[in-house]
Order: sequence, then structure tokens, then C-alpha cells
Amino acid sequence: MNDAQPARPVYDRTTEDVGNIVEFGHVNVRVPDQRLATLFYIMGLGLTRDPYLVVGVDNMWVNAGNCQFHLPVGPAQVLRGTTGLVLPDIDALAARLTAVAPRLAGTRFGFSRTADTVEVTCPWGNRIRCHAPDAARFGRITLGMPYVEIDVAPGTSAGIVRFYQEFLGAPGKVDGTTARIAIGLGETLVFRETSAALPPFDGHHIQIAVADFSGPHRRLLARGLISEESNQSQYRFERIIDPQTGADLALIEHEVRSMRHPMFARAMVNRNPEQTNNSYAPGREAWVASMPPLPM
Repeated sequence: MNDAQPARPVYDRTTEDVGNIVEFGHVNVRVPDQRLATLFYIMGLGLTRDPYLVVGVDNMWVNAGNCQFHLPVGPAQVLRGTTGLVLPDIDALAARLTAVAPRLAGTRFGFSRTADTVEVTCPWGNRIRCHAPDAARFGRITLGMPYVEIDVAPGTSAGIVRFYQEFLGAPGKVDGTTARIAIGLGETLVFRETSAALPPFDGHHIQIAVADFSGPHRRLLARGLISEESNQSQYRFERIIDPQTGADLALIEHEVRSMRHPMFARAMVNRNPEQTNNSYAPGREAWVASMPPLPM
């Protein structure tokens, strides 16, 4: 009789760890013209205007999986970097962008295509890199915002990782000349060093939520980094410094929310952009932003 027990599977448990930044919420850039924003973000990219909140003419919230673009009307703001999107169908995306191109003539809009990626520039110069779904790279999402990439000065990556580790309790690593900060269950904040001159910071922001809300606030406040005390559940900071030297490394506003913020983990509505009145299939209006279950 063989009493040998079957070998237990070996797992890398560290891949399941979540740092203190538990959610990536949105990228906020001002747009001068809501009509052009609708042509680009809704008709071109195929995203969904939030049907419940901020539905007037002074601002628009645009859903991309579990994340959003916030687009208040005002002088254009341009993210110093690139926003990454996963979209369900890259061929359909290219067709939509081609269709809206004549109506965006005279703006900075443009796009180029590779096998599984479309590099897009919005009417005001924001760069968006659109990927096909890829479970190995982005997890099991078919629609979402897996990363935001920020351009920074040479030699800043190690200090940026230290900042997020020590001030915000977020795991990070240096990958060559790039700092990668883990956010939530599958997003990454990427800081990529560049020798190109960086344009002046124009006030755009990103939004995150943290589990330990008071600890980062206390540490940021002690170094004079809090830029806004928004309300009980939210504060903001802009400067990213080297904790060791105090040197400024990067500048981008962070809207920091607690997990008690009423909109934490809010469910997003996402439409199927291929569903039209001319080619309608009942029950196909909504898009599920994740892949089907794996086979048993």
C-alpha cells in the first residue's frame, strides 16, 4: 500500500498582495469643447458617458471599465505622459477612429495602428495607448485602464519608488529607467524617465483610494506636501519628493480618497459600442469588462 501524499501545488503568494493604494479611479483633464470630447471619447474610443453623475454641459465623466476620464470644460490640460486603455476590439476601434477623423479635422487628433495596439492623440494632445485584451499583461479585463504613464526627468525613478513606499505604503520597483507603482487589483502607475523637456504642469490630476487614509496624510502633512484638504474623505497633494533628500522628483496632482468615500468601488456602466440602432441585437447593450470564466 502506497501512503505517499500527492505533492502540494506551489504558489507564489506575493502575486496576490495588494498595497495600500487599493483603487485607481480616474484621470482628470480639462477640455474646451464637450462636443469634440463626445466625438473622440464616446464615438471614437467607444467609451461610455456615465449615465448617472455629472451629465450637464460643464463636465462629463466617461467610463472605461472600472475607471474613468473626468473632463471638466475649460482651457485644455494635457497629461505629461500616456494613458493606457484595454479595449475589446482593436479593429473596431480603428474603424471608429477613421469614421470620426473628418469631424476632428483641424485639431491635434491622430492615430496609428500596429498589430495589437493603437496609439491615439486626443483633439488637445493627450496621448492614449489602446491595447487588445491580453490576460498575461493586463489580467482578465476586456475593457479598462491598466496603467497611466507619466514622463519624468532622468535619474528620478529610484526616489519615486521610495516616495510611494514610504509615504503611501504602495509597493513599487525600478525597471531600468522606469518606476512602476502597483495600484489596486491590476493597475500600475508608471513613471518613465525621458531626456525631453517637460512642459509646465497645467493642473491635471489622477485619483486614487487608500486603505490607510490617515497615515499617508500625516506623513505628507509633516513634509508640507498636502495641497488641499478637500473634505472628511479626501485630500490632495501634487509634489513627489525623494524622502531621503527632499528633492522634487515629479509633479502631478493626486486626489486621495478613503475607502469610506461614498464613491469608493462604485459600479460603472459600460456599453457595447458595436450595438447600434441599425444593427441591433436584443440584450447586447451592456459590455462586461472581464473575460469569461476559465474552464474547470
